[in-house]
Order: sequence, then C-alpha cells, then structure tokens
Amino acid sequence: MKEVLPVAARALGLTIQPWEVRDADGFERIFATLNKQRPDGLSVAPGRLMVPNQKRIADFALKSRLPSMYSSREFVDVGGLMSYGADFADSYRRVAYFVDRILKGAKPADLPVEQPTKFELVINLKTAKQIGVIIPQSMLYRADKVIK
Repeated sequence: MKEVLPVAARALGLTIQPWEVRDADGFERIFATLNKQRPDGLSVAPGRLMVPNQKRIADFALKSRLPSMYSSREFVDVGGLMSYGADFADSYRRVAYFVDRILKGAKPADLPVEQPTKFELVINLKTAKQIGVIIPQSMLYRADKVIK
C-alpha cells in the first residue's frame, strides 16, 4: 500500500496524506486533524487496530460527511460508504479445502500458498444519501452487494 497507492494517486492527480494509528487512543488525534484539514475522502487500510474500531471509524466518516473506502465489507455493514476487497466467505471455503487435504494426510509444506481470487465491491446507498454522495448507476451495476 505504501508503495503502490501514491503512484496510482499521482497518475489520477490526487494527493495522499497517510496517517498511522499505533494504538486505540490515536484515532481521536487523527479524527481531530481530519476535521481541521477537511480532506475529500478517507481510505482505510487494513490493520490490527482497524477491525476492532470499524464502527468508530465509520461513524466518524459519516458524522464528518466524508466519503470513505475500506478493504472489507464489515465496515460498510456498520455504516461505511463502500469497500472493495477479498471475499472472505470464499477464502474461508478454501481454508476448509486445505484442512480436508491435511486431515487426509497431505503435508502442509507440500500444499500451495494461495492468494484471494474472488473480490467484492459493496456500496452502502443509505450512507451515500446521508453524506450527499451520488453513486453512478454504472458503479451500482458492478457492485456485488448494495445496502439500501
């Protein structure tokens, strides 16, 4: 993310301001700074502190009327605007496949390492309406799930 995102942003004429949260108390400091700077959007990268604070982050973005993008649908389920990331249900099905192979005698070291192959786009139209963002119909057609 630290290498690829800035390159993609520059190609689109966007400016990225990274913020790192090291502990749960760091959120309030960053939220205060974001309220002062008023960015055009918020992209939340995955991390150990993000999932336990997903409602807190989504609530901040909603209250601040800040369009927000996440890497997992759980953020959208609690009020975030949209997510694009690996389909965890599909990934868990693959875990079951590997457990089955191991229980049948396969050596874990002999099994291939897999990366996700199925991704999902989830959009929360209720949030979009609350923050005044219009989601293009073409994007809604591409979404795997739309929360109304």
